[in-house]
Amino acid sequence: GYRVSLQGNFFGRNHTYITFPEYNPCKHIKLDPPSNIQSNVTASKCQIWWSVPWYLTEILQYELQYKEYSMSWETALNKTPSSSLPQIEIEATELRSSITYVARVRCKVSENEDFYHSQWSEWSQTTLFQRPGVPKLSEKILNTRTIQFLFIPLSFGTLLYLFWNCKLSSSCFLTSGQKASPVLTFPHQLLSFSHSIICTTGILR
Repeated sequence: GYRVSLQGNFFGRNHTYITFPEYNPCKHIKLDPPSNIQSNVTASKCQIWWSVPWYLTEILQYELQYKEYSMSWETALNKTPSSSLPQIEIEATELRSSITYVARVRCKVSENEDFYHSQWSEWSQTTLFQRPGVPKLSEKILNTRTIQFLFIPLSFGTLLYLFWNCKLSSSCFLTSGQKASPVLTFPHQLLSFSHSIICTTGILR
């Protein structure tokens, strides 16, 4: 170990103050922040990775912060990787679609290490990422569905209207003594109109 002392001259006298009687540099480390932080977003997750000196990879632990780009860091969420690998994943369900996020990371010696001890490094540079927007139905499809839902009840209403008119017309024809009755022709009209409804609905689909 080491002994750290402070010497000074006060009022013409030299004084020595022992500040750390047993100072061990290995227990007072502050590392440089991770570098080269990058990200990649897929439909299911966001992967973030960074670089540290290769000889430190097995003894470091990390803390990641991420937030919406327009928000302050006070609102950031923290994540800790489950291993010493310089990478982490964020599930897509934790991100809002079409919103830009920014992330940064810091490191320190793992608390499982007995020989070394350190405080957190400064935060790294940031990386930006964005979850893709959820695909939406096109307006054409929505409009087609709306027309279909409206067309069916209107079609049945029209059928009822034709049936009622034909019934009234048949009574008038019978009263006047004519042989041809619209009642006889109504089934043919009904089938023809039903066929047009089926064809029109098929076209809308």
